[in-house]
Parts: sequence; C-alpha cells; structure tokens
Amino acid sequence: MSVSHVPSPAGLPVFPELNGLTEIPHFMVAEWTPAEWVRQGVFHVLIVLSAAPEDGGTGPGQETLNALRQRRAQSEVCASQKKKKGFDPHVAMLPDGVLVSWVWLAGASRNFERHTRLRQALQPLLEEKPTHLAVWFSGQESSSEREEILYTLTLNGRSLPSAQRAAWGGVKAWFLLGSPPSPDLSARPVSLALANTLTRALTVLPPNRLTPANYREFLRQWAREERWDWEEYEVERLQTLGAGAFLAVAQGSAEADAAIVHLTWSHPQAAHRVALVGKGICFDTGGLNLKPARYMQGMHGDMNGSAVVLGLMQAIARLQLPLVVDAWLAIAQNSVGPRAYRQNEIVTTLEGTTLEVVHTDAEGRMVLADTLTLAARQKPDLIVDFATLTGSMHTALGSRYSGLFTTSAVLARLAEEAGKSSGERVWVFPQDEDYDEALESSVADIKQCTLEGEADHILAARFLSRFTAQLPWVHMDLSASLHPEGLGAVATEVTGFGVRWGVEFLDKWIKNPL
Repeated sequence: MSVSHVPSPAGLPVFPELNGLTEIPHFMVAEWTPAEWVRQGVFHVLIVLSAAPEDGGTGPGQETLNALRQRRAQSEVCASQKKKKGFDPHVAMLPDGVLVSWVWLAGASRNFERHTRLRQALQPLLEEKPTHLAVWFSGQESSSEREEILYTLTLNGRSLPSAQRAAWGGVKAWFLLGSPPSPDLSARPVSLALANTLTRALTVLPPNRLTPANYREFLRQWAREERWDWEEYEVERLQTLGAGAFLAVAQGSAEADAAIVHLTWSHPQAAHRVALVGKGICFDTGGLNLKPARYMQGMHGDMNGSAVVLGLMQAIARLQLPLVVDAWLAIAQNSVGPRAYRQNEIVTTLEGTTLEVVHTDAEGRMVLADTLTLAARQKPDLIVDFATLTGSMHTALGSRYSGLFTTSAVLARLAEEAGKSSGERVWVFPQDEDYDEALESSVADIKQCTLEGEADHILAARFLSRFTAQLPWVHMDLSASLHPEGLGAVATEVTGFGVRWGVEFLDKWIKNPL
C-alpha cells in the first residue's frame, strides 16, 4: 500500500528533531499467516474484529482470545467488570511470543468512541516501543472505520521530540494484513494525523529551545519549504503601527524577539478567504502577577494555539481545500523584568481602543487583540482563532472538551457538527452583550479583565470580539490541549486538539459560507 509522497521540510537547523516528522508513514500490504509473523520480525499485532468477542467470529489468535475470555469470565473481578458498558481491551501473548491486542468498533456510534477504543488497544503494543507493527483487518470494516484506523495508527506511530538518550524512534513500518484498506482511503486520514503530529511536536519543545526568535526562524524555514508566503511584524514595525497591547506583553522580555508572523497559502480555485489566528506565548510566567510554581509548570505549551494554526494550515494545503488561508501567529513571551507591563497601566491597541491593565497574566487576550485587528483588516470571510486562553474554561469543561464562541447560530451548528465528526468535542458558550458590564472602566475604554475571575472565559471572548471588525468569527479556548492519559485517538498528554476539528469545520463551512 502506498500514498503519494509529500516530503517533509528537509534540513531544519533550528529544530532538527522535527526533520522527517511529517513524512508519509511506511504502510506495506503483506500476506503472511500468523505462523510467519515471528519469522518476519513482527512481535506486535493489532487485530481488528468485525464484532465484539462475545458475538463470535474468526481471526488470527482466536483460540487465545477465547481462552482469555474464559479466564476473565471465571475471575470475580472481571465478572463485575462485565457489567460495565463500552470497550474492554483484550491483550494477550501468543505461544510464539507475539503480543496481540484485539479491538472492535461495533457499537461505537461516534468517532470519539472509535478513536478511544483504537488508542486503548494500541497502547499496550506501543508501550513496548516496537519498530515494526502489524494490523490485521477482518474485511468487514466500513470505509469510514478504515480511515479512522489509519488515522489513529499514523497519529500514534510517531515519537515526539525527546531529550532522553534512549528515546523511542517510532514505528518504522506498518504491515497491513488480512483484508487491508485500499490506497485511495489513506491520503486524508494520514494528512490529518501528520498535521496533528506537527502541532504536538512543536508544543512539547522546551522553552529554552522554542524561544520566540527560534520559533520565528522555524516558521520562515517551514514556509519556504511548503511554498507559503511569509512576512513578519517585528517589534519595530509594530511600534510604528501602534500595536500597544501586543507590545505591552512583549516588552518584559530581555530580548526584543517577539513578532506577529503572517503566513498565506492559496488554492488556485479558492472562492473564500479564511483567517486563522493563534496565540503563541512561548513561555508564560504570568508577568509581574507571577504564577505559583504549580501553575507555571507546563507554560512552555502556552503557544499551543499557534501550533494548532500551523498544523491546520498544513492539513488544508495538503488536502487542497479551496480556500485562501492567512495564518496570523502572535509570537512572544510573558516575562518578568524591569520593563514588564504592570497593573493599572493604560495601553492603546492597534485598533485604537484604550485598555486598563488589571492582571498581567491575562496576556493572551492582549496579544490576540492586535493580531485579530491585523487579520480583520484583510476582510476575510471568516476568522477562527485558537488559544490556551483561560483557566475558567478548564474549570467549566475540564480537559475532555474545548469551549467555543461564535457570532451566529449557523457557525455554532457547524462547529458542533465538526466536533462530532472529528472526534474533537466542543461546547458552544453564550456571549451576551450584558457581560460587557464587567469590563467597564472608569479610566479607559475597557478593562482587560476582572480580578474576580467569574466567567472569565466569556469575558475574554467578549473582549476579543471588539477586535474582529464584526466579521464572522469563531473563538476556540483550548481547554483540551492537554489531557493526562491521552484523549480520543491521541495517546500523548499533548493532544493537538483543534487541527482535525478545524479541517472538518472548514469543510462544512465551505458548503455553508455566511
């Protein structure tokens, strides 16, 4: 089995650990019998059943599976587990030393459930860090199920950047056995998975590697290799333009290396223009309102929104969606220093609104305000922004969903439908105008936030809406960017949430533009 090769940018001197990360995985169709697996050097096999084990069926290792079921049935612990609904992973070692995991998608009505089952079945195999892994297909899977299997395989077969000496290098070859999918099914799920992998790989880079300066250089290199248009609004240019909100955050850093990066890709038959905006805070100390250690841990990932935009743009380009796409990435750090911005300062945004600074840890909405203004000036048909923006969204939803705000019921419906079809679930929140009362200021046009923290995710959305020029707009607060045991199809804590949702959403929006 093969798919058309899309080369990964070769030679990324800034982040060499990302070289090859988005190359097409090596899928090979094989006709081996179970007796040949060991001779071929394959000791890890995922078997996709057409039905749950209790409903019967045949396949490799069936005797072992039957024995496993009998042993479980005799165990009092497992007997109580039988009462639970849902997927129960079945994993066993065959007599020849091959570790097998069985998975079935029957009864999983939504992609999130399918993804979760596939991830849970793959995890025991991947924990042994195999270089080769086989997948046996029953031949009874639907086309959509086969696409989701290929998506999950590709997503979890790549290792993310690591400084460990003995880091796993990922699955080098996948062997597809039984009745494997046809090659024409692979392009979309593989492209989606590789785009998510790019997002996660950038997000896990440590803050001494992913500095704003290094990030900007990487984006320049990536744009050149992908043949995207690229430009930067560096500090001096932003000072000339009067982007006071962005610069207030950036000025706390010792190096003047912050910038708003603008990338553009165009499909030759594009009928619509979309602006994607991403928060790219490479490290967030909280500023002078310093975060405690517990909440500063992991703040190198506060650039995740920008990484989602980059992954989404890559997926759009490789899938050739008929769009003109402008990506606007707000790259900076929120640092502590003698020039760091302070509470009670008043700054003027690029759009001209004066802001009263209330809390320096609400820096995300500051950098996004000016970035949204730049994006809106091009009058796109739609703006979509992604940001790890508020703790209150995490309080509201936890880390299994991300929260959304939209400017119309149509966009809300498309967003929710995309959440269901992508397996990246979202919840649409209200943003009624009377919430603005909390942001009224006696000394400026508007407060940046409040100290009470009540409904801060809604207040942040109301704040950002002022800088969208009343254009159609979707704001995603990425509360699901991290989930400890993995989420849906993704086995790593960093989820890449938003990439696949974004492709599904834009696919639907193209057919229902406002």
